[in-house]
Amino acid sequence: MRVLVTGGLGYLGHAVTLELQATGHDVTVMTRGRPDAKPPAGADLVEGDIRNRDRVAEIVRAGHFEGVCHLAAVTQGRESFADPLTYWDVNTSGTLNLLLALDAVKHEHPPARFVFASSHVVYGAEYEGSLTEDLPPRPNNPYGASKAAAESLVNAYAATGAIGAQILRVFNLAGAVAGVGDTDTARIIPNIFRAVTGELEQVTLNGTGSAVRDFVHVRDAAEVFRLALCAVETQASNIVNVASGKGTSVAEIIGAVEGVTGRTVPVVRKSPQPEAQQLVADISRAASTLRWAPQHSTLTEIVTDGWEAWRRERDI
Repeated sequence: MRVLVTGGLGYLGHAVTLELQATGHDVTVMTRGRPDAKPPAGADLVEGDIRNRDRVAEIVRAGHFEGVCHLAAVTQGRESFADPLTYWDVNTSGTLNLLLALDAVKHEHPPARFVFASSHVVYGAEYEGSLTEDLPPRPNNPYGASKAAAESLVNAYAATGAIGAQILRVFNLAGAVAGVGDTDTARIIPNIFRAVTGELEQVTLNGTGSAVRDFVHVRDAAEVFRLALCAVETQASNIVNVASGKGTSVAEIIGAVEGVTGRTVPVVRKSPQPEAQQLVADISRAASTLRWAPQHSTLTEIVTDGWEAWRRERDI
C-alpha cells in the first residue's frame, strides 16, 4: 500500500514509518522541514506545511496514496493556552486541509484509508478510572479541543463514504525505536532523564507522586497504526484507545529510572495539587477490533529503551 505519513519525522512518525516499511508498505513522509532528522532508509520525503492547503493538495494529488496516517500536530497542553490559534490552525485546520485534498481526488481512486492520531487529552481531566472510547470528550485545554474538533471532521467526512477512518486516541508515549526516543521536555520521562544527567536540577513531584497515568511504548503504538490502517472500512469511522491499559505513578517511574540507570533522581516535593488521581485506558476495543495487545509496554522495557536512546544521543 502507498501510504502518506504526515509528521513522519517526529517521535511517533519515525516508529510508524518503520513499522509500515517492515510489513511491505511504500511510505512517503511529509514534513514541514526538520534539518535535525531524516526518514528511515527507503522512505520518500516531501516537504510541506499541513497549514498550506495548496501544498497539501499538490502532495496528495502527486502521491496517489491508498492510505494516510495523519500524525502532524502540535501537542503541548500548557502551551496551547498561550497560543490557542496555532493549535486550532495546525490540529484542526490542518486536518481539514488534508481531507479537502483527499476529497479533490476522490473520483480518481478508491476511497483512501485514513488513520488519525488523536490524543487522550480529548477526555479532559474530569473523569477518573478506566477511560472508554464511549465517554463524551471533555477537553480542558485548547490542545484537547482542537483534537476533538478534528475527530469530528474525520467522523463526518468518513460518513459520506469518501474515506474509511480509524481514530486512535494515543495515551502517554514512551520508550524508543531504532535509537529514536522521546525528547519532549513537557513529558515526565524525558525530564527524569534530564535530572539524572544534570541537564535539569531536579524533578518536582506533587505530593507523593502517586497520581497514576497510562504509558504505552512507542513500538506498541506504531503497531496499532499499522493494524488500524489495514482494518479501515469504507464509510466507517472507529475510535480506539492506544495505551497499555495499566496505570503507573510518577513515583514508580522514578524508581524504575533509578534501577535502570543506577543513578539517583533528585526530587523536590510540592504540596498536593488538584488533579485526577487515576487516568487509565480501557483497551478492550483495540483487542476486539484490531486483535492487538501491547507487547513492549512494561515499565522496565519503556525505561530501558528510552534511556539507551537518551544515552546514545548524548554520548553518555
